[in-house]
Amino acid sequence: MRPRNSLPREFYARDTEKVARDLLGTILISTIRGQRTSGRIVETEAYVGPHDPASHGAERIGKTKRNTSMFGAPGIAYVYRIYGVHWCLNAVTHDKDYPAAVLIRALEPIDGVDIMMQRRFGEYVAGKERQLASGPGKLAAALAIDHTSDGHALDRTPLWIEKGTPVARRNIVAGPRIGITKAADWPLRFCIRDCAWLSRRHP
Repeated sequence: MRPRNSLPREFYARDTEKVARDLLGTILISTIRGQRTSGRIVETEAYVGPHDPASHGAERIGKTKRNTSMFGAPGIAYVYRIYGVHWCLNAVTHDKDYPAAVLIRALEPIDGVDIMMQRRFGEYVAGKERQLASGPGKLAAALAIDHTSDGHALDRTPLWIEKGTPVARRNIVAGPRIGITKAADWPLRFCIRDCAWLSRRHP
């Protein structure tokens, strides 16, 4: 089912850097396992194509079993695992067969905070609200995102992104990407200025 306010697939069929900026302020919603959780996207990171040495779809890697979804149609999810533990959600962008995507790095929780707490910590822990979704692995755990969402269309239930409140360009900060060794200095990490919910303070 397509929720009324979900972003159309055309939204993703654009320059990856622009999509990464425009995803700030939108709402990521999960009804996975029959429980609604959601958050406002406050931090993203762009991986802009085969010429991007930090991308899973870089020319030296090519298409593999792991990154197949990254070569799929814009608007689908690319979900991968890091360190054998944490799942990470990306929105595929640009064109089909062109491996580019936006990593969703952090959320400001909206719906289902109690559920997120249970998933992340096993119980409600006062004072840890800002740690619920302040990182790609954390937000995936909080929203119950795993390998079963890989290739899922992000304009369909049970995992979708819908319109939120647009963020003015003056309130968007760009800086180096995090947790990579290649092209880490490329200014493709985008954050809402002075936001308290980021994975790491903005530059």
